[in-house]
Amino acid sequence: MTGVTAKVVVIDDDGAVLRSVGRLLGVSGYEVELFEGARAFLASAAAAPDARAGCVIVDLAMPELGGLDLQAALRASGCRLPLIFITGHGDVRASVQAMKEGAVDFLLKPLEADEVLAAVRRAMDLDARARAAREEQAALAARLDALTPRERQVCDRIARGELNKQIAAELGLAESTVKQHRASATAKLGVASAAELAALLERSRGRDG
Repeated sequence: MTGVTAKVVVIDDDGAVLRSVGRLLGVSGYEVELFEGARAFLASAAAAPDARAGCVIVDLAMPELGGLDLQAALRASGCRLPLIFITGHGDVRASVQAMKEGAVDFLLKPLEADEVLAAVRRAMDLDARARAAREEQAALAARLDALTPRERQVCDRIARGELNKQIAAELGLAESTVKQHRASATAKLGVASAAELAALLERSRGRDG
C-alpha cells in the first residue's frame, strides 16, 4: 500500500470498551486510533477518506450517529475501509443489514479477545487485497490512457484476433501504418503478443464495471 499506514480505527461511546479494545490491539502490534463517536471520526477522515488503510471497529448503537449510519456515510463518501460491528445487544435485523452492506463481522459484547483479533486479521487482509487490486487497476489505466485513439482501435482489434490486413481494411489504413500503431501500442503497454494484449484489455474492463 503506497504511502499509507494501516491502522485499526475503534469507535465507541463507551470509554471503557474503547480503551480495552485499544490496549488489546496495541499489544497485538496494531497501530490504533480511538474515537468516542462517529462524528469525530468522520471529521478526521472526511478530507481524504481513502487515504486511510486498515479497518474500523464501530459500536452499533451510539448517540447522534450509530454504526449503520456511519457505514452508510463512509460508503457515500467513497471510503472503502472494512467495518467490524460490535454491540451489547443482539439485533438480528441490524446484523443482517450490516453484513449485506459489506461488514466483515458482527461481535457481541462482552468482547472475546480472540474473536476481535480474528476479525481484525480478516478485515486487514481484505483491505490490503482490495487496495492492491485498485493500485493495479490504476497502473493499468495509466498505461491504456497513454495510447492514442488510433492505437486503442488497433489494440481492440488485435485482441479480437484480427490480422493486420483485416485491421487495415476496417480502419482505412495502410497495413504498414497498422504495424506501426501495433508496435507503438504494445511497447507502451509492455506486452509481447496478441494473447497478452487480450488478457490486459480483459483486466482493464474491471475498472469500468
